[in-house]
Amino acid sequence: MPLCFAYGSNMDRAAMSARCPGSRAIGPARLPGHRLAIMRDGWLTVTRDPRREVRGLLWEVALADMPALDRYEDVASGLYTKVLQPVLTPVGARRAILYWGRDAGPGVPRPGYLEGVLASAHDIGLPPAYLRGIEALGPAETRRIARAAGGRPAVTPRRHSPLEPERDPSKGWHWAP
Repeated sequence: MPLCFAYGSNMDRAAMSARCPGSRAIGPARLPGHRLAIMRDGWLTVTRDPRREVRGLLWEVALADMPALDRYEDVASGLYTKVLQPVLTPVGARRAILYWGRDAGPGVPRPGYLEGVLASAHDIGLPPAYLRGIEALGPAETRRIARAAGGRPAVTPRRHSPLEPERDPSKGWHWAP
């Protein structure tokens, strides 16, 4: 099974399990020499920066789940492309698929998107300093909400991907392939 490095909404274990039921989270990973950026489309991507690193969650993705993941990342339209990159894990370097956005912005995050990424990053135990770096990518309101909630955003994201329809946060998570 291929490995996939998630640095944005794919860090959400529940949502990723719904999209890719045959896949499993392996654990934390780091992508050295890169940083997060908001694309003009409002979603996260990575861009090269030799002084920084991107943290995320490494997934073992079932081959049967790859088409659903590619649709979610809108590979067909060119929103994201797949590249193979080395990532660092607690047990050493591994080669993993990384979804690379079509531009590095600057952009403004879609409403609710960054809050969902922050919640997932908090849930998987990324360091507080890294969480503050994610917060800094968003508007002041995102930072205020995160601080008020003790680091965990109190806002439920309305969608995680451009292909996912907006959802009413009061009705919970419902995803259909």
